[in-house]
Amino acid sequence: MTDSPNWERLQKALSVEADRGFGDLMGKQYRFSEFMVLSFGESLNMGTIAQRGCWQALAEEFLQYSHLSPEQRKTLLDKARSLLNELQGGTKAPVARELLKTKPIAAQVSQSYGTIPQLKQSLATLPEIRRRRSAKALERLGLHTVQDVLTYYPRDYLDYARQVSISQLVPGETVTLVGTVKRCNCFTSPKNKKLSIFELIIRDRAGQIKLNRFYAGAHFANRGWQEKLKRQYPVGSIVAAAGLVKKNKYGITLDNPEIEVLDSSGSSIESINIGRVLPVYPLTEGVTADVVRQAVVAALPAVQRIQDPLPPALRDSYSLIELPDAIAHVHFPPDPDTLTHARRRLIFDEFFYLQLGFLQRRAQQKALEKSAVLSPTGQLSERFQELLPFKLTNAQQRVVGDILEDLNSETPMNRLVQGDVGSGKTVVAVFAILAAIQSGYQAALMTPTEVLAEQHYHKLVSWFNLLHLPVELLTGSTKTVKRREIHSQLETGELPLLVGTHALIQDKVNFRKLGLVVIDEQHRFGVEQRARLLDKGKSPHVLTMTATPIPRTLTLTLHGDLDVSQIDELPPGRQPIQTTCVTGRQRTKTYDLIRREVVQGRQAYIILSTIEESEKLNLRAAVEEHKRLQEEIFPEFQIGLLHGRMSSADKEKALTQFRNNETQIIVSTTVIEVGVDVPNATVMLIENAERFGLSQLHQLRGRVGRGSHKSHCLLMSGTNNPDAKQRLSVLEQSQDGFFISEMDLRFRGPGEVLGRRQSGLADFALASLVEDRDVLNLAREAAEKLIMADNSLQDFPTLQQELERRYQKLIGGAILT
Repeated sequence: MTDSPNWERLQKALSVEADRGFGDLMGKQYRFSEFMVLSFGESLNMGTIAQRGCWQALAEEFLQYSHLSPEQRKTLLDKARSLLNELQGGTKAPVARELLKTKPIAAQVSQSYGTIPQLKQSLATLPEIRRRRSAKALERLGLHTVQDVLTYYPRDYLDYARQVSISQLVPGETVTLVGTVKRCNCFTSPKNKKLSIFELIIRDRAGQIKLNRFYAGAHFANRGWQEKLKRQYPVGSIVAAAGLVKKNKYGITLDNPEIEVLDSSGSSIESINIGRVLPVYPLTEGVTADVVRQAVVAALPAVQRIQDPLPPALRDSYSLIELPDAIAHVHFPPDPDTLTHARRRLIFDEFFYLQLGFLQRRAQQKALEKSAVLSPTGQLSERFQELLPFKLTNAQQRVVGDILEDLNSETPMNRLVQGDVGSGKTVVAVFAILAAIQSGYQAALMTPTEVLAEQHYHKLVSWFNLLHLPVELLTGSTKTVKRREIHSQLETGELPLLVGTHALIQDKVNFRKLGLVVIDEQHRFGVEQRARLLDKGKSPHVLTMTATPIPRTLTLTLHGDLDVSQIDELPPGRQPIQTTCVTGRQRTKTYDLIRREVVQGRQAYIILSTIEESEKLNLRAAVEEHKRLQEEIFPEFQIGLLHGRMSSADKEKALTQFRNNETQIIVSTTVIEVGVDVPNATVMLIENAERFGLSQLHQLRGRVGRGSHKSHCLLMSGTNNPDAKQRLSVLEQSQDGFFISEMDLRFRGPGEVLGRRQSGLADFALASLVEDRDVLNLAREAAEKLIMADNSLQDFPTLQQELERRYQKLIGGAILT
């Protein structure tokens, strides 16, 4: 199929629409949806019958785009991108017409040096590096050996492979021109004696263009140097010039062009900077782009020594090119299409080895470790089911089934339960806890904050009292006498369930028979903290929970060795929250809304953003704002205060007063983010909302809308930044935590979404968790098939060696979960 839609334009349009929040962007001529309909509609007479059917179906779906919700729009875009990737993978795009040939980089090096470097060879021993004395500069980038350079991938590219005539130049494009020198001049600027200007006028059959290069420095003003430069470009000689097309007051030109004089009109281009896709590398002070490119050129012949660890059958199954070709072409691709295939192979490898390591470790754990078999049925579970005043949602029932099936096996459970705010994760966890208790084992529930621990404790006590089961709370604020009592009851087995914070991992906390560990908001704990709690028992089953939905790509790269269940359904009766972005000019109206709600007997949160650099500033800001609101804005109401510097007793007192409606408004920092359940609260004002991530705002918003009354969330923005406004508008459009987390990932990237302190995120050289989701899913699938066939990988020794090298490098061998 040669007459398919323009792949690049379609993929770019899909990426931009997704990055901008699925708002049906308006282009120069058409809206996004109109452009997609027209693009697919133009293709209805092209390609195979099956492909024409795909184009028609997509065109019809995009006709309805304006009527779809943001979540449905995202699903349609994912479908379109997957289809384009699938069709593009089986299609060879036509190669651009070339006016001149570029000599292959590796051929140039082989001709120069005649020998192929060793992969472990020092860069300082390579003739080109030694001659240029650039080994020290390369060491600043951590590049010491030939292999280091080969795996130092470009961060971007300048596409000079497209050769056009002068009449075809379009500002903003990168191109290569070939023409005849009409005039050449070099002179010192009359306004600046230290600036020399080189002018070259070239022409082809379609027109002419003036090119300039500028040389700053007194020595370039030397007339002899200037005449020597002019002699390199005699009138009538053929030159190739590459650069970014720009338009200035004198017309079209190339910005700071690379220029090479050719032997004749049919000669090959020798320069590594002209007529090809030029790599752009990450640099540091004192290291130029040319130094890195020359090092890559010198090292490139060594790709012949690289052995591809992937079995040929696996490469063929997923249409992957061989590793030596991928590495050579990711540096100096002959054309954009080849670059696409090279990057796809290397991105696949980055994901594949991480997933293979996760799955192999999980398989080995299942084979070596044995856990207690916990009965899924019994009097406690049946009694609890009868006591519940509501029916479990279908999603809750499905997740409970997953968990109980895991517990009824001696293979250690290692399951992550994701659920949106208010989806009922705690109830699900109780079924697991009761399975442990009725089987004669103890359970522990650990949370990252005392506020959340106390919330869980109060809820569990209300249920466990009806079941005549004891439950205790252990935090840093627990009194010494009570602490000793808890320690004693744990060791004798009298206490079946302990809820707490990091206090659970202290040395004096010893369980008699720990069978289940539940960790809530597990991403807030470090690797060692989670491991120390697991050491309190003999391979206990582990259930981790999070109310912060994580996109599938992040889940796989962080928790690839976990089984994952999602509670993707809210209990009936939950009210949608009216979310509105407001500015400082609307503050009076915002306060009026809060006042109306409180007068009607409701309650309100006012959330202050935090400044990580200074807890003292946070404290002062919270205290001062509380005082201002109490004295100047809402003197008729009682206003509470809650912040992270308060003692546990004061925090609990503030929350209790708010739960009991003794305070109608509470001013709080983000300590309120999870675990606080006050159904009577119907309005939340979040100050400086642009300082928060979308997922965190969604978490905060979840503190309202928990009762039967209509609720409001007001996002007060202190900036006119259009990107910030665009981010916040996502919350106005959607209540779906999983969709919001996907958009958060797009806007901020994985590092910011998880927080700078989050450990365990693999550091990829090329892969993007936003753009390369399809490749990640394929890599996971390939790794699963390989592990199912042979989890020891003994039939693939080279693959096992590469796995060990990469896996240790990616995650440092740490146990993530």
